[in-house]
Amino acid sequence: MYSYNYLKRRKGVLDEVISKALYSDEPGNYSISYREFDQARDVKLLEFLKISDNFETIPASRIILVKRKGIILYRSSRPELCKLLK
Repeated sequence: MYSYNYLKRRKGVLDEVISKALYSDEPGNYSISYREFDQARDVKLLEFLKISDNFETIPASRIILVKRKGIILYRSSRPELCKLLK
């Protein structure tokens, strides 16, 4: 099981979505789009946690979208990230 103790402050929308996915829902239903250099990359949530070493090598600030079964649950408000989506 993955530990999700990324932030010590009040939880934001992204924190809530990831926490719910890991502890109250099926994590396999979730996918994450994040910035990798100058492009967006889509991966499943559990794969992202493995790749990012629980947000150590890829910070949450690079997450653009979180989807559950194709429905967008979180979208970054940063325009420079959103323009990477095609």
